[in-house]
Amino acid sequence: MIDSSTGDFRWMNSADRLDPASLRTDVPHTARIYDFYLGGKDNFSADRQAAEQTLMVFPHAPIAARQNRGFVHRATRFLAGEVGIRQFLDVGTGIPTSPNLHEVAQGIAAESRVVYVDNDPIVLAHARALLTSTPEGKTAYLDADLREPDKVLSSDELHAAIDVTRPVALSLIALLHFVSDSDEPYALVRRYVEALPSGSYLALTHGTADFAPEGIERAAEIYRQRGIPGTARTRVEVERFFEGLELVDPGIELVHRWRPDDPNADAPADEQVSVYGGIARIP
Repeated sequence: MIDSSTGDFRWMNSADRLDPASLRTDVPHTARIYDFYLGGKDNFSADRQAAEQTLMVFPHAPIAARQNRGFVHRATRFLAGEVGIRQFLDVGTGIPTSPNLHEVAQGIAAESRVVYVDNDPIVLAHARALLTSTPEGKTAYLDADLREPDKVLSSDELHAAIDVTRPVALSLIALLHFVSDSDEPYALVRRYVEALPSGSYLALTHGTADFAPEGIERAAEIYRQRGIPGTARTRVEVERFFEGLELVDPGIELVHRWRPDDPNADAPADEQVSVYGGIARIP
C-alpha cells in the first residue's frame, strides 16, 4: 500500500492480520517445499513429507534448488551490472532467501526498483523482508498470480514503483513448470512480454526431464498426486518461451552452465540440476 504522506510503499500490517488457517499447512506448497530443499525453516509437515518422497525418486532436488538460486544471482548481476537495467518485475517470488533479488540489484545500483509478485500466504507473511529497499530505490509486493496478467500489469503497486515506458527485467524463476498446458503458459508469458517496452529482458528458469527422465517424471507425479501441477518441459519447449526475443549468450543452458562465476570449478552433473535457464532481450 502507499503511504499518503510520502508517496512511498510501506507495509500496512497485512501480515500481522494473516489468518494462520489460510496457510493450509496440511497441504504441501511449492514455495515451502523449495524452502525445505534450500535448508530453510518455513515449511511444515506436509511440505516435508512431499519433499522427502520426492527425494526418494530424485535425490538431487537440493542441488537443483541451489543451482537455480545461483542463476538468479548471476542473472541479476548481469542485468543490473552489464546491461544497466534498473527496474525488475519478479513474478512467483517465493519465500525470501537472502540475498533477495533487490539486494543483489541494489548492491550494484542503489536506485534499482523491484516489484515482487506472489499469491502464497506464507510469502505474504514474509513480505517485510522483500521491502527492505535502499533509500534511493524502491521495492513493492503485489499479492497476485502469474495467471492474472491484467491484474499484475494494471496494479497500483506496479505503476507506483516502476515506469513501464522504460526497460524492465521480467523474472520468471522456477515457476512455469508449475503451470499446466491447459493454463496456456506460452500465452501468459507473451502477455507479459508484450506489455514491456523494447530493451526490456526476460529471465526464466524451467525444470526439465531431458537428463534424468525417470527421476524427474516420478517427482512430477508425486507433486501432481498432491494437487500441485508439475510439467517438466524439453529444451525445445523451453525455447518456445523466448520466441521472437534476442537470446543473450550462451543462450538456453542448464542453470549451472549459464555464465558460471568460476568456469573451472567442479560442477554438478547435468542430471543433478535438470533446470534450464536463459535471458533474452525484448526487441
